[in-house]
Amino acid sequence: MQSRRPTDFVLTGGRPEPLGATADADGVNFALVSAHGTAVDLCLFDAHGAEHRFRLPARTGDVWHGRLEGAAPGLLYLYRVHGPWRPDEGHRFDPGRPVLDPYARLLSGPYRPGPPGRPPFPAPDAVPRGVVLGPALPEPHQRPMRPWRDTVIYEAHVRGLTKLHPAIPPAMRGTYDALGHPAIVDHLLRLGVTALELLPIQSIADEPALLARGLSNYWGYSTLNYFAPEPRYFGPAGPIGLKQSIRRLHEAGIEVILDVVLNHTAEIDEPGPVLSFRGIDNALYYKHRPGEPGRLLDVTGCGNSFDLGQPAARRLALDALRHWADEYGIDGFRFDLATTLARDDGPFDPNSAFFAELRADSVLSSLKLIAEPWDLGEDGYRLGAFPAEWSEWNDRFRDGVRGFWRGDAGQLPRLAQALSGSREIFAGRRRGPRASVNYVASHDGFTLRDLVSYAERHNEANGEGNRDGHGHNLSQNFGHEGDTEDRDIRALRARAVRNLIATLALSQGEPMLLAGDELSRSQGGNNNAYAQDNATSWLDWEAGFAHDPDLPDFVAHAVSLRRGFAALRRESFLRGEDRDGSGRRDVHWLTPRGTQLGWEDWQDSGSRCLGMQIGDDAPDGRRLLLLANAGPEAVAFRLAAEVPGGPWRPILDTTEPTGRPSETAPILDGGGTFPLAPRSLVLFQQAD
Repeated sequence: MQSRRPTDFVLTGGRPEPLGATADADGVNFALVSAHGTAVDLCLFDAHGAEHRFRLPARTGDVWHGRLEGAAPGLLYLYRVHGPWRPDEGHRFDPGRPVLDPYARLLSGPYRPGPPGRPPFPAPDAVPRGVVLGPALPEPHQRPMRPWRDTVIYEAHVRGLTKLHPAIPPAMRGTYDALGHPAIVDHLLRLGVTALELLPIQSIADEPALLARGLSNYWGYSTLNYFAPEPRYFGPAGPIGLKQSIRRLHEAGIEVILDVVLNHTAEIDEPGPVLSFRGIDNALYYKHRPGEPGRLLDVTGCGNSFDLGQPAARRLALDALRHWADEYGIDGFRFDLATTLARDDGPFDPNSAFFAELRADSVLSSLKLIAEPWDLGEDGYRLGAFPAEWSEWNDRFRDGVRGFWRGDAGQLPRLAQALSGSREIFAGRRRGPRASVNYVASHDGFTLRDLVSYAERHNEANGEGNRDGHGHNLSQNFGHEGDTEDRDIRALRARAVRNLIATLALSQGEPMLLAGDELSRSQGGNNNAYAQDNATSWLDWEAGFAHDPDLPDFVAHAVSLRRGFAALRRESFLRGEDRDGSGRRDVHWLTPRGTQLGWEDWQDSGSRCLGMQIGDDAPDGRRLLLLANAGPEAVAFRLAAEVPGGPWRPILDTTEPTGRPSETAPILDGGGTFPLAPRSLVLFQQAD
């Protein structure tokens, strides 16, 4: 690490590649892109915090560069970029404000904005300094490389997942170190999880409005730097803790997916803080309104839109993704507001430059790519429109499944669409069920327990007058708002949660569980807990197990059934076709009378009961029968003899706390009836 004083170094011209601060045995090269800047000062900080400035002596194209001979890893640095202050033209250069290198791979600490009440521009010492790192030492690392069809995603927050776990040492709780702790790994394996999807861990800066209310951006969708991990989650092992945890997860066969926010940054709107990109080259990195270069174009709802139509911004994004893949072993990315990433010249374009270069990248193209397929711009909802190699968060699955199990009218077609992989949405681009990432709950919205406990959102703690968060939740409270000791209501809610989880696990596509739903986690009715870095958002492991002790076993059983039957993990869509002339279609949609659903049946808005029989792609040809009843009354479901298949043995029943049917449950033959309980789902296997 660096021990010499900054004044001891000799500055030479260096080279324009690679971008960022690159150390070798004899010095450190610095390279920064600024197309409209007129000069760049490199600012080094000594052990006492004193700043020493060096004017970068060379420019190649849009890259300013210089080399400090004799410098070594450990240096702390920022930049001051000179250029015009002409906001009407999109230029906001201010050398009075030091800015962070977009390519900094480690920060000296978290963002320090100062006490609440300061203006939105942070104090000059608020921006954390970049830390010069030595060359990365390559380590042999075997990725799990799980096929999409075998993937079960668990969406979690680093701190929220681990902060209250009693088996994790206190110093590790809430940190990167804890992600690889055996208590976490074993829990994920018990559930059958194959991929841990982490909410953003790239370094963040809390918004001034939140700080003024004494809150912080807990979710992390406010990116300061795309390369450096957020320092607030460092544990005893420091930065290396994240790499160690990823390695342990990989050794257990669990992939790690990062939620990345390439659509906007923490610099917010025009009056927002100058932290990095705005002070380096505002006109280069951000989208501006057509004909109004001084006005930012905001299609994200966060004040700005990062401009991946610009080659420099696009290169930065791809370099950052490759850094996380190469240096940390990340297995995939979920792209927040991904529609924004493909707006080169305005409208969404699935053949955009960013998507094309991502597809051509030898490393990134082999990873899992997941889109949140919307933004707030014109024509921003683009579910089903992404390239074939992408998968997409499917909010229509979420709403269809919620609506059916709430008992809403006319939901049979939407449930069938969800169960069969949303062919109507994705098949037009020659995609398969893997294109659909299915979920009933995510970080953004109610937890599953709250979904069946609250009819309205309760977001008062966010300080926005309960106006934030979704107003259309398709939730229900079964007659009482919030927690209750009423045993009947609690039993109804517990079964409702099991119905939702079972539908998720047994549908075509890739299921995603929200961390803590298996532990009955509640946020007290807050459906937008983005600013709640406290017990509202953290998993209470002990209380969770106490609320519904059997629920983790139910989740594990449902996921194990998914894993055990190829019919539930198809690579092609169900089409209702008889492919071998046996009369057995790849899917039969059944009425409670045991007959095939006809046009009138699909249009019956009062029907809340559906059967689905599907064939297994496995060599033994096993078939499955799923019966779902969202109504408040029991249904005698007839197993018509004229529909091929059977006899049937139940293997999952949501009326049972663990989902496992009684060992004495009868095997049902064609022509018989099954007493399908109110608000229940039962899965049968064709008996041997």
